[in-house]
Formats: sequence, C-alpha cells, structure tokens
Amino acid sequence: MSHPTPTTSPHPTPTTSPHPTPTTSPHPTPTTSPHPTPTTSPHPTPTTSPHPTSTTSLHLTPTTSPGPAATAPNTPAQPSSWAPAAPTIALLTALGVLMVGQMYTVLALLHPMATALGTAPEQVTWTATAFGFAYAAGFLLAGPLSDRYGSRAVITAGLVAATAATLAVSAAPDLPTAIVLRGLQGLTAATFAPSALSYVVHHVAPQRRGTALTCITSGMFAAAVLLQIGAQAVAAGFGWRAVFWLSAALMALSLIPVRRVLRPTLRHGTGGGLSQAFVAMPRLLGRPRMVALYLSTVVLMSSFVAIYTAVAIAGPAGIAGNSHAILALRASALPALVAIPVLARVLQRLAAPLRAVLAFALAALTVAAGSILGGHTVPLAIALLLFVAAVAAAAPAVVETINATAPHARGAAVALYGCSMFIGASLGPQLTGALTGLGFGGILRVVAAALVLGILLALPALRHHRTR
Repeated sequence: MSHPTPTTSPHPTPTTSPHPTPTTSPHPTPTTSPHPTPTTSPHPTPTTSPHPTSTTSLHLTPTTSPGPAATAPNTPAQPSSWAPAAPTIALLTALGVLMVGQMYTVLALLHPMATALGTAPEQVTWTATAFGFAYAAGFLLAGPLSDRYGSRAVITAGLVAATAATLAVSAAPDLPTAIVLRGLQGLTAATFAPSALSYVVHHVAPQRRGTALTCITSGMFAAAVLLQIGAQAVAAGFGWRAVFWLSAALMALSLIPVRRVLRPTLRHGTGGGLSQAFVAMPRLLGRPRMVALYLSTVVLMSSFVAIYTAVAIAGPAGIAGNSHAILALRASALPALVAIPVLARVLQRLAAPLRAVLAFALAALTVAAGSILGGHTVPLAIALLLFVAAVAAAAPAVVETINATAPHARGAAVALYGCSMFIGASLGPQLTGALTGLGFGGILRVVAAALVLGILLALPALRHHRTR
C-alpha cells in the first residue's frame, strides 16, 4: 500500500481527535479495528490530501458539521436564530406601559369615579388596592404558565382576558362591583410582564438582551406617570368610563402585532406537566442568593413608592397635597426613564450584579441628599430625577441576575421577581404612613437606610459572579 496508515502518521485521524466530526465517517466501525484505517471509510480520508489539517482542526465551526456540535445551541435558552430586536423591544415596551399602567389609571380618576359610584374618593382607592394584590398573585401564575406553554401564548391569552375584564370595569354600577372587577383586571393584566421578560431571555440575542430588559422595565416605571396623565386627559373630555373603553380597545388591537412580531416559544420541559413549573418556585426560594435578590427588589420598590407617597403627604410646602404639583414632579422624572434605555449599551459593559449594587448605592445617596435639600423644590426635583434613574437601572440589572441564577426556571424566577415588586410597592405607602411623624426629611433618611440594606442583599450575587 503506497500510503501510510493513520497509525503511523504524525497527523492522527479524526477518530482520535478530541473534537470528532461526522465529516470523517458517518458510520464509524470501531469493531473492525481499534485504529480504523481510511480504507474502512466510504469517504476518502483527509490523509490523501496534501493539506490534511482541515478535519483535524481543534476549532471547528458548527455550520460546517451536521453532527451534535451544530445542534447543541438549539436549546430553549438559545434558539437557532434570534428574534429581531428592534420590533420586539418596541412592542413589549409599549405593552408594558399599557398593561402595568392599568394599576395607576384610577389614581387620576378617584374623584369622578367617586361621584359616579356614589361614594368617597378615599373608598375608591380600594380599586387600586384590589388591582395590586391580584396583580402580584397573577405574577406567580403567569411565570410557570409561560415556562410551560410559551411566552407568546400566555401573552395572547392574557390580552384577550384583560380586554374583557377592562370592559367589565367600565360598566361597574357600584363600588363593590368595581373593586371585584378591578381585581379580575389585575389578575389578567399580570400575565404580561413575567411572560414578556421571559420572552426576552429566550428569544433576544445576548448582546441586545440587556437593552431590551432596560427598555421594558423603564416603560413599566414610566407607566406610573404616563397613564395617570393620559387618564386625566381622557376623563376630562369623555368621562372616567372612556378610560377603560380606550384601554380595552388598545389591548384588543395589540393582539395583531403580538401574533406578527413575537415567536412561539419551545416548551422548556419534556415532562412533569404544569405542576413541574410550580414546583420550581419553592426550590428557588430555598436558595439564599435568590431570596436575597427578591428581598432587594422589595426594598427597591417600597423605597420608590414610599418616596413619592412622602412627597404627596409630607413633602415641602407647595407640593404636599397639591395634585398638579405632584403630577408635575413625577413628570420631571421622565427624562431619567428615557436616558437609562439610551445608555443601556454603555451600562451593559458592567456585569449585571455590579450594576445592581452601584444603582442601589446611587439611589441611597440621592435619597440621603434629598433628605437634606428637600425643603427646596428644584434640588428635590434633581434628587428625584437621579433616584428614578438609579431605580430604572437597578430593576433590569436584578432581572438579569435572577435569570442567570435560575437558567432552567426563568419564568418562575421572573414571576417571583414581579411578585416581589408589587409586594414592595404595596408596602411603600404603609412605610410612609408609619413614619409621617418623622417629617419629610426623616422619612427620606429611613428610606436611604433601607436602600443600604438593598446593597447588602445584592452583594452575595456580585461575590458569586466574581468567583465563577
């Protein structure tokens, strides 16, 4: 035989390579010889070529091999191709404003609703409370449903249900009925946020994922201002019921781009049924780092709501009790909610746990500064602007960290995150009410101390990231 066998060649055949590829032989037959020669292969061996290095290279690309190396990336966490980022981000951000903003619309409708339903504005606030508690519970349901059935399916079903519930609220004849229907609206609206965040993690390319999460979470924060302004304008011209008519119409129309832009998600589990997704929650809560991240979220959102509640009921003269001044102060924070998504690419240069810690630190510093300068409106507005920017930067950083910590139960993990958000948002007003005797500056100092606690809760994730 004129050609040396691979056993004597200084260049081993692909069967001995640490990275075998199917190009050497689709059907290797090791039983014929422990060291099969090229003559046993139906394909010419690379040793007949003057350049045998192509198949023995240690850096093979998956696109040239039909074997496992090519199919390995096709997992639920990494599809064969990523979804287009721009339309996905635009759609989910707009829907985040619409769906999350439903919680805040009634804050601008307390007086007209009270007049129409024959009650006091203070009693109408229960419609917001019912929505909030139902929304938090809905997060716990939507996350596992998203893991099991896919994000697009849950978002679609949730939009249909939320459209019907929102229309029902517009027809409420009295306050008890309105409270019940607002709870149902909160439960159905809650299907969006955890499903949207889970969709981003599974379908948006890693280099654009941070930007997407930042835009979506910033939109959810902006909803607190935008939907109040919009509801106030619509109610002034067409009545409070028209706010819910318009919201329902927008939800129904959004079904069209949802079906066109979003992709179906592969089911993330092969067995165990829906119960398997719910079982993931207690497992996640059994991990100290995850619990610390969820508690940091409670601290972040309770601080966010507590600050604005303090401005409303214990703030400086000319602001406290003045609804127009409070609304203007909230609107002044909108530039921060725009700036953070714009700066997302720059912020992505920092690891998510580090961004979370730094954002908590900035929030604590600005609140502490506000406690000193709060007697002056302009410095207070600047402090609130920086505070909102810190919150808007911290929220997506915490989401990214949670997703990285629980890669096999992301829907459940994000659901617990969302529930933590609304638990914190519910505790914020209670915190402010309990501390009213301390005055505006005293409340802000307590909130600053709470944010320092948030730093400590986020540190374990940062330490873990650095030791990996």
